[in-house]
Amino acid sequence: MDARARQLLEKLLRDGDKADAGVRSRAPALTQSNLEPYRRERSLQAKESFETTMQAAQSEGAVCLSWDSPQEGNGFIERVNLVDSRALAAFLGQKLLDDVLSEAASQFAPHMKCFPVLDDVLRRWAQLRTVRSLKPASVQDWLDAIKVIDSARETTVSNAISVPIREVSSRLFKDSKRIEKLVAPADVLLCGSVEAKPREPVAVWEELGLYREERPVLLAGNVIVARERVTAYLDTPYVGLPAVTVQGLGSIPHQVMTIENMTTFHSEAKRRCNEKVLLIYTAGMPSPAWRSMYIRLLLKLPETTPVFHWGDVDEGGFRIAATLAREAQTVGHKLQPWKMHPDNVPDDVRRKTTPYVLERIRYFAAAAGWAELGDAVAEAGFTVEQEGVG
Repeated sequence: MDARARQLLEKLLRDGDKADAGVRSRAPALTQSNLEPYRRERSLQAKESFETTMQAAQSEGAVCLSWDSPQEGNGFIERVNLVDSRALAAFLGQKLLDDVLSEAASQFAPHMKCFPVLDDVLRRWAQLRTVRSLKPASVQDWLDAIKVIDSARETTVSNAISVPIREVSSRLFKDSKRIEKLVAPADVLLCGSVEAKPREPVAVWEELGLYREERPVLLAGNVIVARERVTAYLDTPYVGLPAVTVQGLGSIPHQVMTIENMTTFHSEAKRRCNEKVLLIYTAGMPSPAWRSMYIRLLLKLPETTPVFHWGDVDEGGFRIAATLAREAQTVGHKLQPWKMHPDNVPDDVRRKTTPYVLERIRYFAAAAGWAELGDAVAEAGFTVEQEGVG
């Protein structure tokens, strides 16, 4: 098959996919502008090679050729119209988009209940759009990401620990670096949204209790914390400890506050480290080991001790809040928002967002027990990162 002709026929097939997807209004065809390099060809052998491939495609019922001479085979081809996309795909040894999507839907079907976002992924692909630059050919990446998430969740049900990511990758795939290549689909699956802002790989894996280099939990405040070998006041302005070594509180703070972002945590730690409060940095979505530590810290607190969360006023921030609220509720505490109402956000740091994202914010706010706040953010129609709120 002539390479130049094949390249153009593949373009014609892609244009056919666009027409079927409703993103192209004109009938798929190769016009004189597409055929210009061939029409300028001065080598008879190269010209005939190109035409032989095009005529073979026509013989298969895939295309219809128009010549600039009344007698076919004389002169040059001036137009190639697509007649049958399936016949052209078969001629090129490729699959139609519809067939690719059908196969993807079949492979995704067993996982739709746990990961409904896969339906949005398929919808994007049907519109010839990508999800985090991933196309339908990436189906196996999505299936492998599901395997990682399921494995991590099964592990942490009975033992909320963090484990080396390459150790898990070797066990699951016999490839120590495979998991690290799956950050995009794993992030979408965990967030449950095709429009969620991409996170750093370390944030994605830490949510599942996987790490390359385990990071300590940062805590601040004038409170006593019980650890495996010592029970003592936290140093100033903050302390970093492995989550699994934190056993509980040795004194009762006036307030507990989780903080999503590092800049804000450092600022608040310096400002409030001598107060009888407990500040905890979540580092984005906290890991299973972090969440177990959080429960241990809240376990013996009086129900009257206020428990707050200060996070981004966006989809990710409210998803984190919903997770923390669920953990707090298991030990009798109601999580409250801190500086996350639209009234707390200056106009100059607000970023207009889409109705889809606003609906996701409303969903996670309701899951956190903050339905009124979710409605207020949706009505305001913007998002903002925590650092923008002083």
